[in-house]
Formats: sequence, structure tokens, C-alpha cells
Amino acid sequence: MKYISTRGAHTEGVSSAYAIKTGLASDGGLFMPESIPAIDLEFIKELSALSYPERAARVLSLFLTDYTYDELLEDAKAAYSKEKFIPQPAPITSLSGGRYMLELWHGPTSAFKDMALQIMPRLFVRALRKCGEEREALILVATSGDTGKAALEGYRDVPGTKIKVFYPIDGVSQVQKRQMQTQEGTNVSVVGIKGNFDDAQSGVKKIFSDQDIARTLDEGGVFLSSANSINWGRLVPQIVYYISAYCDMYKGGIIKIGEKIDVCVPTGNFGNIFAAYIAKMMGAPIGRLVCASNKNNILTDFLKTGEYDKNRVFYATMSPSMDILISSNLERLLYVTLGQKKCAEYMRKLAAEGKYSLEASELALINESFVGYYADEDDCAKTIKDTYENENRLIDTHTSVAVFAANRYMKDYEAKSKMLVVSTASPYKFAGDVLLSLTGEKPCDDLDAPKALFSMTGVAVPSPLETVLSKQPIHLGVIDKDNMADSVIDFALR
Repeated sequence: MKYISTRGAHTEGVSSAYAIKTGLASDGGLFMPESIPAIDLEFIKELSALSYPERAARVLSLFLTDYTYDELLEDAKAAYSKEKFIPQPAPITSLSGGRYMLELWHGPTSAFKDMALQIMPRLFVRALRKCGEEREALILVATSGDTGKAALEGYRDVPGTKIKVFYPIDGVSQVQKRQMQTQEGTNVSVVGIKGNFDDAQSGVKKIFSDQDIARTLDEGGVFLSSANSINWGRLVPQIVYYISAYCDMYKGGIIKIGEKIDVCVPTGNFGNIFAAYIAKMMGAPIGRLVCASNKNNILTDFLKTGEYDKNRVFYATMSPSMDILISSNLERLLYVTLGQKKCAEYMRKLAAEGKYSLEASELALINESFVGYYADEDDCAKTIKDTYENENRLIDTHTSVAVFAANRYMKDYEAKSKMLVVSTASPYKFAGDVLLSLTGEKPCDDLDAPKALFSMTGVAVPSPLETVLSKQPIHLGVIDKDNMADSVIDFALR
């Protein structure tokens, strides 16, 4: 399997190891496989009898063909061990009314990013060896909250790597901030920036495309790579849990083999929902993909009108991991739907004007699989309260957006298919806003909220979060967004 850029570079194709090592294509595009491998119902039946690590190795082997199956199985077993995921990776639980929940937050940082970022560093280290890379890799990350901690934990003390994370100083929850600021490891750096997530992401992309920075780092024996979902090595493990979820629904008697399910995903950077779309392209029986957005509803507008316009008001919401106006992985959807030429054209327009508009026929192609809904702050809070009172289920602010969108979709379309709602974080990562939604009040200090939420609900705090809350911050640096490049060079070459 070879990989090419969404914008036209690497027409001869590169290996999956090279794509994972490099992260971003030379023209600024994202790597995609030349073709999408197909699976059938017999494959799904076979996977249903396997453990999650075995399922992961089977699916990953279809895409990462320069890795051996034994290598992938070894990495999957280490990444998804019982010590790391409690009680297990990606369990499915039930709600009422034909709705089910895919809980992706049972890993070491209590967020869905663990599902990819526990195995990605292992794939990355193998990629360095396969490519004969002798330089040190600097993993550069922009985060809206969860990716940063999950990447830091995944790459902590990994030989041959350093990792630097930028986050918006006022754009993450207090628990997320404490998770990052207390990160241990000899190869890690965490810096807050004065700005929002889009500022952090744009700054990181600018650093990646700066040839002067690349030369300076190369002279020091360092090269840049990414752990964000722009890196194929981060996105491909996410495909696994959608196929695995279907296997579990079939194995558990929830659906019959071949029966289609709808999937609702809380969406910011579009990577998680795009992984579900790839699973559908492969042959997993997935019907409609419901893209759930918060008050920053740029994706909802795009799916309704075909216009993507980032020139709009940015809102800081109670679901900060979705406070995004530049959804990077939407580029991959444009590529697989419209082709490389059109994708590159729209990306040029986005860079130059901050917007682009699809033709009606192009939007129709996307709408065959996708529909968008958004929840404002009141919707989000009410859904948290209703779900707790009616379902006896405590959910976080991002999952709430997805539950609200799923409910609206099922009502509007009179949907008969089973609905799989993706739950992306523990409610304790956003305990202050969850508590406010339930009671109308929250502690003055958000770091006291987990204790208060536990006292009210009796729902256990995940042990990794409980441990973090007792630690003192060690990464307290804050810089202007214009100083990100200097900060990267200083850390890389020290």
C-alpha cells in the first residue's frame, strides 16, 4: 500500500512507514492511501471472535503493508493491555430508544485520543527504523485539550524522540490543563499560548512548512513530525474501533450481520468521524454519519450549504476540544470524495481567502453519507442533565453534544437503524461544567469540581485523573503565538 498527498505531491507513492515518520506531505497536504482496502461480512464475523488487539492488528495490516502482522500484533497487545485500558478498550453500553454508546475514554488519560496515541508511538519508532532514520524526531503538537496529554503520555521517554505541545492557555478545561502541566518525562515540553486552538494549529503548520526551520533542525540532527490527526499513524488506529464496535454489536446480538447502523460523532478536527467514514468505505455496514458540533458550528453550516468559511466569531464553550474553526481532516474527505485536483483548489482558496464553496453536485455527494447538527450551550447542559436523570448516565460535555445531535437526527429522519453515539471523554475531565449542568452551580475552583461531582453522583473518578489532581504543575510556560517557532528551536537543540 502506497501513500500520496491530498494535494498532489508524492505521485509515485511512499510507504506507510514514511508517511507516519513524516506526518505531513511536502506540499502541505495530508497523506492518504492510494486505495481503500475492502472488507466483507465474513471478515467481520472472523474479527468478532478475536480480542481487541487482534482485531487492531488485522485491520492495521490492511493499511500498513510494510509492517508485518506480528509487529502490529505485538504493538497492539502492548498498547491495549488490561493495565492501560480499564475495564477494556472501546466498550459498548446501551441507552434507550435504539441508541448505544461507544465509550472510547477508558485509557490512561481518560479521552478517546488514547485509542490512537497508545499505539502510534510504537508504530512511529518502527517507522524510524524502517526508513533508516538516524536523526532525533521532534513530535510537534497543537491541542485543544485531549490530544496534548494523550500524546505526551504516549511519547514520554520514547527513545529517539522529543515531544512539544502547544495549547491555548484559556481554551482548555482546568483538568486538561493540570494533566498537561504535570506531565513527567525527560523528553517533553508543554507551553501555553495566548490565543485559541486555531492559532496553535496554524502556528504548528507554519513551522512545519518553514524550510529555514527545517534546515536549522536538520543541522542539529533533528526533524519534525506530528501526533495530531493530520498524521496517518494517528488516524488509522481510529478506523479500528468503528469496525470493532460493529463486531461487538453483532456478537452481542444487538444487530444482525449486515444490518446497517448510524454513527454520531462529536466533531472538531474531523479526524474521528472521518475514520468512521473510511470504515464505511471499506465495507463496514454503516449508514448515516451524524456530525455533531458545538456552538462553533462551522461543520454544520458546511454540510448544509457547501460553504466553508472560517471568517466567523470564535466561541469558547464548555466543550473546548471542539472549539475549532479549521477542521484539518475535512481535507481528506474532499480528497476521497472530489479528487486531488478539486481538493488542492479548495485548500488554496481556504489559505488565501479563509473560505471556499462546493458546487451543488459536490455537496450532494458528501450528503449521501453525512448530516450535521449542532448543540448550543443550553442544549449541551440540558442534555447532560436529562441523560443523568432519565438514563442514570453521567456524560461529559462533548458526549452531550453527540447525544443531542443523535436525538435530533433520529427524530427528524424517523431513523429506524440502531444509533451508535461516540463518547469521547470521561465526565471528570470537564467536571465543573458537568456539575453546573446538573445543579446550576459549581465550585469557584474547577479543580475542586471532581470531588463535588463524585459526592453528588457516586460515579468513580478514573484513577489516572485522581492521581493527576494531586500533583503540582511543572510546565508553566506561556508565550505569544508569534514566538512558537523560537520555542520549538530552543527545545529541539538544547
